[in-house]
Formats: sequence, structure tokens, C-alpha cells
Amino acid sequence: MSRKNLFAVLGAVVLIAVAVGVYFFFQPGASPVPAAAAAGASTGANTGGTVITAHDMTQGNPKARVVLIEYAAPRCPHCAHFNAEVFPLLKRDYIDTGKVYYVFRVLPLAAGDGVAEKLARCLPKDRYFAFMDSLFRNQQQWDDEYGVTDVRGGLLKLSEQAGMSESQFNACLADTREDAIINQVAQDGVSRYGIDSTPSIVINGHLRSGAAEWDKLKAALDQELAKKA
Repeated sequence: MSRKNLFAVLGAVVLIAVAVGVYFFFQPGASPVPAAAAAGASTGANTGGTVITAHDMTQGNPKARVVLIEYAAPRCPHCAHFNAEVFPLLKRDYIDTGKVYYVFRVLPLAAGDGVAEKLARCLPKDRYFAFMDSLFRNQQQWDDEYGVTDVRGGLLKLSEQAGMSESQFNACLADTREDAIINQVAQDGVSRYGIDSTPSIVINGHLRSGAAEWDKLKAALDQELAKKA
């Protein structure tokens, strides 16, 4: 997605609370209402030039010299490709070996992305990444870009497979506590790093163009690891 289109989407979606997006998303014809200001950014330890917060979903060694942030959208097909083809190599060679501390953040490009992130956050923390993987691998079951008309039904099915009951599913979407945080994370990604597409890769505080492909990502990580401590 281009910078122009991304900023247009962020203006229309991210600045609207996710809870309103949920209502609008599942009830066509409803009118979105401007949200209250998003909550202030969380604070956290500064690792590798990057602020890590308690809200972040992470993998690997927190003391690693390289911190990699992936900004992704659950509906994004390029993000699904990264998840299926690139991330396993990243995990095997850099995360599991303690070389890279991995941080995953959602940047919602449409209401469905915010809905998916809310559902992932309602699961036990140790199920978050497995559920996000399921969302990416099964986009054709729930993503309206693939012509899915019953998006709620598709998300409910995947949520139930992850261990969530329908009553828990409904309660999760009705809960507004996560909304401002999701919006703030997205806004911070754009303002702090200049995110202009998904997936976007930030390495030690710097956006790396083209790093969503394995060869370029590997080269960028090796270059960073080769620097003197």
C-alpha cells in the first residue's frame, strides 16, 4: 500500500476507536463516530534504540543487541507471505539463537485488522502468536478482500479453534479497554518511524526498506550484528 493510501486509511480508521470500528464493521450502515484521544504512549525500557513496552508481543532474548519490530496488518497478503516464508527463517537463525529480540505490532489498515488484533489480545498471552499465524494462514476464510461476506463468522470460527467461546468472542469485541492502545501503537509507528506499508521492518530504531524479503533482511541483520558493541 502506498504512503498516500496508507495515510488516508489511517486518517479514516486509526483515528476512530477500534470499538467503533467493530460496530461499524459488523453492522453495515452504521455511522462511525470520532473517538476520544488515544491514550498516551506507554513507557518501557529502551533496548537497541527502541522503546519496548509491557504491551508489546515479543519473542527471543530481551538482551539481544538487535531489536527488530515488525509492523503488520492481519488482512495484509504481503504480511501473510512474510509470516509463512520469511518469519520461520528469522526465528530459526536469529530469534531462537538469541541474536535478535523480535517485537510484533499491528498497524490496522482497515476495521477488520483492529478487530483481529482485539481478538488476539483477548486470548491468553501464550496463544497470541499462534492465533495471529492462524489469521494470516486463513485469510481466505475471514478477509473480505477475498470476497468473504460473513467476516464475523469467519473470525468466530478461527477464535473458537483457538479456544474462545462465542460468548467470550462477543465480550471481547464489546470491551473497549484495548481500543486506544491499538490506535496509539499505529499512530506511533507512522510518526516515529515513517511506516508507509505493511509489513514494515524496523531494526534498532530505523525503518529498513525492502527488509520484508529474506535476503535483504538477513543482510541487514548481519550488518547490524557486525557492528562493534
